[in-house]
Amino acid sequence: MLNLANKITLLRILMVPLVVVLLYFQGPIFCSLAPLAFIFAAITDWLDGYIARRHNLVSSMGKFLDPLADKVLICSVLIMFVQLEWAPAWVVITIV
Repeated sequence: MLNLANKITLLRILMVPLVVVLLYFQGPIFCSLAPLAFIFAAITDWLDGYIARRHNLVSSMGKFLDPLADKVLICSVLIMFVQLEWAPAWVVITIV
């Protein structure tokens, strides 16, 4: 059974397609919503850790999913930056 911290981590993973789609479609609305969605996802990173430690909900699943969610979110955004020509591919490859 998933605890609250793990559910928040899964929410962050589910935010990835939304952030990617918002970056894919260009326009003033999408350019405003993409960073907001990313910031929301980033806040969930802090929130799940806080809840897990505060309520002693640290789990093996959370220890695995949390860094995975972080990497999936960041790598997806960096890859979109290459697609949008906002970052050179060699820089993103080096980071990833």
